[in-house]
Amino acid sequence: MFGFRIVEQLQKIDEDIERDQLKYHSKRVLVSKEFTFDSAHHLHAYEGKCKNLHGHTYKVIFGLSGFVDGRGLMIDFGDIKEIWKTEIEIFLDHKYLNETLPPMNTTAENVVVWIYEKMAAALEDREYLYDGARVEFVRLYETPTSYAEARREWMKSE
Repeated sequence: MFGFRIVEQLQKIDEDIERDQLKYHSKRVLVSKEFTFDSAHHLHAYEGKCKNLHGHTYKVIFGLSGFVDGRGLMIDFGDIKEIWKTEIEIFLDHKYLNETLPPMNTTAENVVVWIYEKMAAALEDREYLYDGARVEFVRLYETPTSYAEARREWMKSE
């Protein structure tokens, strides 16, 4: 009933598709990538369970926007992963956040802004690689049902 067919011939660049056809549009687009990390922390000036040392498996979701290049790519997902691994995750994964982050109460609300700033700085350092790339949002889940979010419009004006 549901069949599939084997492609008889793979499309070849410069034969079946021209290079100037790779870029379909000139619109701003958003790409998103998510990561997880495990960390320990505790909160200061807080009366509740979180004043004690404890850990989370966090999930962070990046929303990055920009314009596609001649290949139709805004940013390679592998590039996002490389930035995450080398410039952000090293401060977070299997770390005691109170020790590895700048002096702050390690609330999800503070940590998400720090992550946003790190990704924004990394994209700025690579602006020659990507056309108009910017962070639109970062969402940091502390538990599967609780998250904090930083958005570009909030970071600019407030």
